[in-house]
Amino acid sequence: MSWTRRLLVILAALAATLLAAPAAQAHEERPVTLPDGTGSVPVYRTGEPDLLVCKTGRADFERRVSGFPDALRERNLKLFERCRKSGYRHLQQAVDAVDRPGMNIAVLPGLYEEEPSLPKPTGECARLKARKSQLGYQILSYAQQARCPHNQNLVAVLGKKDLQIEGTGAERTDVVIDAKYQKLNAIRADGSDGVYFRNFTAQRTTFNSLYVLAQDGFVIDSVLTRWNDEYGFLTFASDHGLYKNCESYGNGDSGIYPGSASNINDGYGYDVPRYSIEITGCRSHHNMVGYSGTAGDSVYVHDNEFDHNMGGASMDSAFPGHPGLPQNHARFERNLIHDNNADYYRYVADGTCARPPVDRGYEEGVVCPQISMPPGSGIITAGGNWNRYENNWIYGQQRAAFVLTAVPAYIRGEEALSKQADTSHHNRYAGNHLGVDKAGNSRPNRTDVWWDGQGEGNCWQSDAGPSSPRALPACGSERGVVSGHADRLFGEPVKLAQLLVCADYNVQARRLPAGCDWYGARGIERIEVQIALTVAVVLALVGGVLWWRRLRGSRLATVVTGLGAIGLGLDVAGSTMGLSASYVPALALLLTGVWWTGIGLVLRRERPWLGWTTVVLGALTLLDAVDKAVFMIPWIPLSPAWVRGLLGVVWVLWAVVAAARHGERDTTYAPGSPDGPDAPGSPDAPDAPAEGAAPRSAQASAPAPAPGPAPAPEGDAS
Repeated sequence: MSWTRRLLVILAALAATLLAAPAAQAHEERPVTLPDGTGSVPVYRTGEPDLLVCKTGRADFERRVSGFPDALRERNLKLFERCRKSGYRHLQQAVDAVDRPGMNIAVLPGLYEEEPSLPKPTGECARLKARKSQLGYQILSYAQQARCPHNQNLVAVLGKKDLQIEGTGAERTDVVIDAKYQKLNAIRADGSDGVYFRNFTAQRTTFNSLYVLAQDGFVIDSVLTRWNDEYGFLTFASDHGLYKNCESYGNGDSGIYPGSASNINDGYGYDVPRYSIEITGCRSHHNMVGYSGTAGDSVYVHDNEFDHNMGGASMDSAFPGHPGLPQNHARFERNLIHDNNADYYRYVADGTCARPPVDRGYEEGVVCPQISMPPGSGIITAGGNWNRYENNWIYGQQRAAFVLTAVPAYIRGEEALSKQADTSHHNRYAGNHLGVDKAGNSRPNRTDVWWDGQGEGNCWQSDAGPSSPRALPACGSERGVVSGHADRLFGEPVKLAQLLVCADYNVQARRLPAGCDWYGARGIERIEVQIALTVAVVLALVGGVLWWRRLRGSRLATVVTGLGAIGLGLDVAGSTMGLSASYVPALALLLTGVWWTGIGLVLRRERPWLGWTTVVLGALTLLDAVDKAVFMIPWIPLSPAWVRGLLGVVWVLWAVVAAARHGERDTTYAPGSPDGPDAPGSPDAPDAPAEGAAPRSAQASAPAPAPGPAPAPEGDAS
């Protein structure tokens, strides 16, 4: 790394340290290591189950199976008779009875509230010593989970290998496992390689319905999760996993969360040997976000539907304590990602989310967002590398189809200077169907791309619609080929300010950041508008006074000052338009650059240093307009916006001093200059001499008569 880039990285790290919002932890877990990858994806086993779980009420059971197809109804009735004699009444009892790998548990239709597991811990289990998470629950070790499995879990599957748990109903809602908001997790599978879950519903927890932790091999097949404070499905630090035909809704974080999937592809480019987790055929809707994954590494997500959430899908490197950071190598293909425009922050603002979970109304559609999330977004990548988004249908988003931002390593708890700019690189967006549904109907996104500008090797398809910035590096015909080369260590300053303001969200404290449109700020309330308005007012005042005191005698300065005023006005107007501004910001920069360049050329005659500095500032502003609207300037580590912003602060102070000088304006223009104060028609031009009179220059240069006696009167001979 060159010394200049090293210096910029240090500056970026310092900025992150000073400005970054405190890091929240949406999911905290005991320290775990990723699997060694020697396992495999389990295969569904048919045949008669080893263990049965059912309730004893025959009339209720017959009612539940009465609408089943004949063969399935007869099978369930036979299993019910067997279960009444030798089965279990609670799923946990059957799990505890598993005594060897490869056993199958069949759960017959019914509502399972697992009453023996529901009470609060007593005795030794009530006195466990463990660190508490930011959300208040204890972060227990595996040994503590094994000793007190129901402190946090309704059903605990601990260390059971190759276990299959299957509901026998016609639909997944025929078997319901309900935690009644009294447990952190409905089902926890921990260290149970080869577990296979199929055909049931898990619901109503204070964290997540189905939790798979530290496993090499799992399948989630045709399972429904719903109405949880945090997640529907959470798989963590696992490998050889498969989600298929699942559904999740009503969750305060995400429906599907493959966090810290095994980091098997770190060090590869786009082409990789295999993926650690596959997600296919699932639908996740009416959550804060449909899919999310801190350190969601090597995940293959295809042929799913993410809709009517606040955000369709997200992956990030924004939370500490997750193995495999920074996030890398997610692959999204053939997914339907549409209409993710829900606004659930109103339930935080009105106090609904401050009530106990059982009273919030989750079953009626309430969702309590747990972290900051820009509503109206399709796929959000907050600090990810080598991700591929190809051949997806993304439409109907009221903010953006794609959002890409960088996350300094400081946010995830890593302070090494060399890592502060290690995210937002080599993300490929190609061949997606943007703004149109599968039937070919037009369903535009408000904008297709919102990018903060940081990163190397990111590229987008050439047919992307409105975007911010307007100019994007295009993907080549082959993976890894990028048309142009953008390599920025830091994102755009105004966008970073927006992200920092918006990140200051806390659902427990009911803190919704003022100034952020994610939470409903409009017009002058928004931080982008406040910045643009402040800059415009300062520059208009300073520039106006400078023109009046020093430059009003110049036609050029007068004309370009007028253009500059229009440019400043357009900049404010563009900030109020937000994502729909299109070319307005670039036009504002163009006019402002012309203003600075023009007055700099005039100023250089009386104040060369200030004048040339102003010309440079104008050139940087024009370059910034090109960078945002025509093509990103290659091979520069910082956007022109950063340099012109810093130089602009110096210029404002310098211009104030120059305008405040006492005395007459300098008139050191070249004689006869059309821009000088002596130009004809100038308010400072001297009056023309009377007809027949000698030019003023001649009059001024004629010698004064020498002193002597007055001449004698005519006729005086003496």
